[in-house]
Amino acid sequence: MTTILVTGGTGTLGRLVTERLRADGAEVRVLSRHSQPYAVDLREGTGLAAAVDGVDTVVHCASSPRGGDEQAARHLIEAARQAGVRHLVYISIVGVDRVPLGYYRTKHAVEGLIEESGLGWTVLRTTQFHDLVLQLLQGLAKLPVMPLPAGVSDQPIEVAEVAARLAELATGAPAGRVPDMGGPEVRTFPELARTYLRASGRRRPLLNVRLTGKAYRGFRAGGHLVPERALGKVTFEQFMAGRFPARG
Repeated sequence: MTTILVTGGTGTLGRLVTERLRADGAEVRVLSRHSQPYAVDLREGTGLAAAVDGVDTVVHCASSPRGGDEQAARHLIEAARQAGVRHLVYISIVGVDRVPLGYYRTKHAVEGLIEESGLGWTVLRTTQFHDLVLQLLQGLAKLPVMPLPAGVSDQPIEVAEVAARLAELATGAPAGRVPDMGGPEVRTFPELARTYLRASGRRRPLLNVRLTGKAYRGFRAGGHLVPERALGKVTFEQFMAGRFPARG
């Protein structure tokens, strides 16, 4: 039986990847900072050797906007080399090479480390999850007026669809950089905000705010979008109806 290690296996994406792999018959180890028996902080690397011992494939879902991803990747790659791991699968973000945002630069750097690791590897880039867009809108709705980035659209995707694709890639051969995966629709932020407000039953006036900086210009230019790869099926409206069923 194939043994697969999922880093960040208790997170939004990693949990679903784990469930999908187990349903498909794989033996799955879940690695996170608080999940026994493989409670490992990748930034420190302590206990990682035991976690990867006997593993065929690693699906690397662990990530933190607070930093440390490059160091975590170095520890994971070294442990995977020592253990003879056959395949390292990494989830990245569309636009990491086009939008000069700090977190995106880090994700792009981790891609480079994996490509140069000497391991068999697969990298999948996707657009942002519905869950992240919802989290952002919920935060903005705490204000009397919802400020939205002027001229910026998004292409959110259902996390379960990404999990299914990652599970498929993890049980296949190393494929390098595979085609990107985007949500079904490109929507402006006012459209997304109105969908959220209708579904949640809230009322807020919207205010388009023109921001500054290279990252903002990258988002306005659509560097994070892949309309030609709109492979997702679940729309943001459908996602919101699932989150607020009484109003959906």
